[in-house]
Amino acid sequence: MEPLFYRPKDAAVVLGISRTRVFRLIKTGELKSIKDEGYRLVPRWALHEFARALESKAGLPEREAA
Repeated sequence: MEPLFYRPKDAAVVLGISRTRVFRLIKTGELKSIKDEGYRLVPRWALHEFARALESKAGLPEREAA
């Protein structure tokens, strides 16, 4: 089962980018996150949303939901 939330270091692994870049994306609002009891968490849907935005920016066609 896929987690509902990822810590920034795990989100970085999923996205294939650095942890520093994840925090930069969170700071600019490009990647949504929440803070819970001092922990920064990135919802799974936010990772998918960010990936779709990157695909769109690159001019890739939208894929249909499976």
